[in-house]
Amino acid sequence: MTSDLLAPLDLAFWNMESAEHPMHLGALGVFAARSPTAGAHAADLLAARAAAVPGLRMRIRDVWPLGRPTAFGGAAREPAPEFDPLDHVTLHAPTADFQAEAGRLMQRPLDRERPPWEAHVLPGEDGVSFAVLFKFHHALADGLRALALAAAVLDPLDLPAPRPRPAEPPRGLLPDVRELPRLVRGALSDVGRALDIGASVARSTLDVRSSAALTAPSTGSRRTAGVVVDLDDVHRVRKAVGGTVNDVLIAVVAGALRRWLDERGDGSDGVAPRALIPVSQRRPRTAHPQGNRLSGYLMRLPVADPDPLGRLATVRTAMDRNKDAGPGRGAGAVALLADHVPALGHRLGGPLVGQAARLWFDILVTSVPLPSLGLKLGGNPVTAVYPYAPLARGQSLAVAISTYRGQVHYGLVADAGAVPDLDRFARALSEEVETLITACEP
Repeated sequence: MTSDLLAPLDLAFWNMESAEHPMHLGALGVFAARSPTAGAHAADLLAARAAAVPGLRMRIRDVWPLGRPTAFGGAAREPAPEFDPLDHVTLHAPTADFQAEAGRLMQRPLDRERPPWEAHVLPGEDGVSFAVLFKFHHALADGLRALALAAAVLDPLDLPAPRPRPAEPPRGLLPDVRELPRLVRGALSDVGRALDIGASVARSTLDVRSSAALTAPSTGSRRTAGVVVDLDDVHRVRKAVGGTVNDVLIAVVAGALRRWLDERGDGSDGVAPRALIPVSQRRPRTAHPQGNRLSGYLMRLPVADPDPLGRLATVRTAMDRNKDAGPGRGAGAVALLADHVPALGHRLGGPLVGQAARLWFDILVTSVPLPSLGLKLGGNPVTAVYPYAPLARGQSLAVAISTYRGQVHYGLVADAGAVPDLDRFARALSEEVETLITACEP
């Protein structure tokens, strides 16, 4: 297995991390236990299967002058010479609260000297359930890649065989001289693309006014919470008023924020929170097939509107406008500029970028796709999956959403010091769904 240079956005995530603001994704899978020892058996299975997954053996190492000229100051994935899955899989004591344990574990950074992932098995005190918290550094995997790595250690799915694809040669650290003309043409094209994106971001008249409740000083602590919504209820709203499932799910976040801010007395500043909606730009045959490539849609959430259907209409209009412009336009496209920054620039500027996140948006609202087929570990079926997004410096709350087997799972990550009442926000999400359903009734 050869070394593999990090894609530009992966490198940005790797360099903007700090001990107080780790840049890892998470997913808490809850399983129905077939026996009281199912959790311990699951930990053994995870460790045994992880040893056979090449992507879980990859650590991240610095690349300096001996690599490609454009890689100066960059980093690459390479096989860890002494990989031991037991360093990454941990069986914990039984707990009565999976979310409380997940919050404690999410605030701990991953070991940057080892392959940057962990799996924490949490047996339930009730003996009829257990949970597994997967953590993957954003530089190792985006949401799709993390899903693939997690699926590789779960029970095999009965899927149709994929179509064969032409094998791509491994990407080493030194380019073939014959490739130089193409690389030069590509570099010139990249410059033009960067100027185009930069001009679009500037024309978008980025509004840097922040919602004070969501940009409180960071403490580095973490809390998590989960909310389950019936997907049929979401479809009822969608069919009644139009739009997409995603429009409804974002509108639910807007309504929950309105309730939560009113309860806290923080809705009086009149500044609507800016939500970043990530949009994957991965293409299967690019130079970085496994790397992060994200753009995003940016919108002001309509928390001042007292009408739930009015809020949904505003979200739908904003999303339609973003889609018409495309993910390469608007303030949300700024992430695409990572492709045009030299590796050394990411290394030197990463900490500054992390601190500037609060100038760009107030809250992240992201969706994570999951397969509709039933997931199992050791024969124990998954009953819920709560995705977790990382918090950059200055961010207080992130919302990740997954849909699995007829249910929508909201996974919430918050700075525990800035948002001590995360459970109130979670409750507001459930209440907003009921409010929308009632508003749609004739």
